[in-house]
Amino acid sequence: MQELPLQSQTGATADVVHATASTHAAVHPKYRADIDGLRAVAVLSVVTFHAFPHALRGGFIGVDIFFVISGFLISTIIMANLERGSFSVVDFYSRRVRRIFPVLLLVMAACYVFGWFAMMGDQYKQLGKHIAGGAVFVSNLVLWKEQGYFDLAAQTKPLLHLWSLGVEEQFYIVWPALLLLAYRRGYHLLTLSLLLALVSFGINLKLIRSDPTGAFYAPQARFWQMLAGSALAWLALHGHSMLGSARPRLDALLGRIIYAQPRASGTLRDVQSLLGALLIVIGLLTIREDSGFPGWRALMPTLGAVLLIAAGSSAWFNRKVLAHPALVWLGLISFPLYLWHWPLLVFGSMFERNGVSTPLRIALMVAAVALAWLSYRLLERPIRSAGNHRRKTTVLVVLMVALALIGYNTYRRDGMSFRLKDRKEFSDYFINDPAEWRFFNRIGYPQKNHAECQFFDIDSYRAGHVTQVPRAEIPTSCYQRDPAKAKVVLIWGDSHAEHLSYGLRKNLPADWQVLQVASSGCTPSLEAAGPSREDQCVQSNWFARKTIAEVRPDVVLVGQNLGHSLANFKHLAGGLKALGVGRVVFPGPVPHWSTNLPTLMMTDLWFAKPRYTKHGLRTDVMELDRTLREGFPAADRSIAYVDLIDVLCKPEGCMTYMGDDPKTGITSFDYGHLMPQVSDYVARQALVKAVTGP
Repeated sequence: MQELPLQSQTGATADVVHATASTHAAVHPKYRADIDGLRAVAVLSVVTFHAFPHALRGGFIGVDIFFVISGFLISTIIMANLERGSFSVVDFYSRRVRRIFPVLLLVMAACYVFGWFAMMGDQYKQLGKHIAGGAVFVSNLVLWKEQGYFDLAAQTKPLLHLWSLGVEEQFYIVWPALLLLAYRRGYHLLTLSLLLALVSFGINLKLIRSDPTGAFYAPQARFWQMLAGSALAWLALHGHSMLGSARPRLDALLGRIIYAQPRASGTLRDVQSLLGALLIVIGLLTIREDSGFPGWRALMPTLGAVLLIAAGSSAWFNRKVLAHPALVWLGLISFPLYLWHWPLLVFGSMFERNGVSTPLRIALMVAAVALAWLSYRLLERPIRSAGNHRRKTTVLVVLMVALALIGYNTYRRDGMSFRLKDRKEFSDYFINDPAEWRFFNRIGYPQKNHAECQFFDIDSYRAGHVTQVPRAEIPTSCYQRDPAKAKVVLIWGDSHAEHLSYGLRKNLPADWQVLQVASSGCTPSLEAAGPSREDQCVQSNWFARKTIAEVRPDVVLVGQNLGHSLANFKHLAGGLKALGVGRVVFPGPVPHWSTNLPTLMMTDLWFAKPRYTKHGLRTDVMELDRTLREGFPAADRSIAYVDLIDVLCKPEGCMTYMGDDPKTGITSFDYGHLMPQVSDYVARQALVKAVTGP
């Protein structure tokens, strides 16, 4: 975030600067503890928003507070040194390098190393691009061309937060040169700051309507916040002579209005600071991700920060609240804390697919604070301390250039795919057909058992269309009884009925015939009154009811992914019995994974390859199964509930693969459809017994 000289951090009064003995020595702001406290408020807001977004929906405006502080600090240093004739471009940028580079290098290098082992090719390729962009301080421009800051995909980018550092560094490049040129030509620096701030604010208002992402990331739409700090810096240096006797009179007037016994002075500063704090609090509580930010709403945190800084260290709120030792300590480590917290959250999310749990979020933020303190004490302070400045600066610049080249090379080489050779082979095995139907041809899944009894054309489905299949094209083996078979079971439902077909056909006694009327995505229902040419699910369910009435199967197995409920089961069982069905079997849900199981195995579970795991399991499905199992009427022998989760899971989690090879033995090809060997397994363990009866 913002640059901060080692020997002092800020100032906002007429005596804001001090100098060394030489009349041409560089000057720096006098230290104010309350500014460190304000920096703590800013970083705590951002960290809370990222770690617990629903707890502080407007916490992201902490960055806007940083922008104001940054503009104030930089402009105070530059303006004061210009007026004393001691401004040095080399010294200015050397200080920036020693301030910003050390921890930034460490964080980006840590992300690169961790990503080497944890990220897939496309993820690591993107990380390489973001490292290159962060190293040359154009992250905001890179991200501008991707998704917005609040988009879901942004939560997978460990270096997303470097966008603000890019904006600040771009300001640092442009603003010193403009100030130097304006000063030498005799232009008024306050006028320049205010004029450019108004232009930038206008760009912000225009972009928020035409390109909201651009308004958030574009430097020209953000500079106005740092320029507000610049204007404040000039006023801090010259404001007393400019205001003359106006300030004491305003102070006295407010004292008479507010206090029964007017105070000698300080009322104006107290009002300023309280008003500034109020604006920030209102912004934190009212601004949302969808508020059209920055836009005009960014005035709240910007003006709030300006008023707090302008109030000075003697204002009551600044003195009593912002200068509290705890906030001051957090302010001192705010820059490394900002850098560490977001990568920890992003990488932490890779280990909890159902979202990072609250205990883990708390642990990660504690770790972020610890890393920030260590980075500050062991890296930032020693490098910024006196001695060997030129050598330190040179080394840091060389390291940053090297890291930029490494990141760019990683991007150009597709995420260094050679590091994932075994995972690439695993991935290639599961990249064949579209997601809903992939792997069937590759693994020999019997098409007639799964696809030929569909009520829409699979090729059309793969092409993105739904085309109903005429009855004449459906094999009679799907719906006509074989006189040679003594008993019949009809599989009815959606794809979660179909994936049980393989195991039943393989394991039922020879005198059983398996019929099947099922279509992917079609929840079984008895409400279809007639055929349909427009809705394949109505057609599928109507045809199932017609088949049941004609064939009178001994057993109907009702399989479905959605609509599991005791009330629905009882309704279906009653209707089927009325059609002459002797026994109805309801398989419960299979384990559902929060992402496709092959993807989960390639990422989070790759190194451990656990045969059973709770990681990535959808707990809501587990709870649903428990509710169904406990509430199912066990006394009625004509209906049966088959707990498939009980078959596939143990206390330590649910099965991820069978046999010795996680690739060929994986239990599901997506979020929850069973592979053939698992269909065979659950049939042998539970389904055959449920169908044939006790």
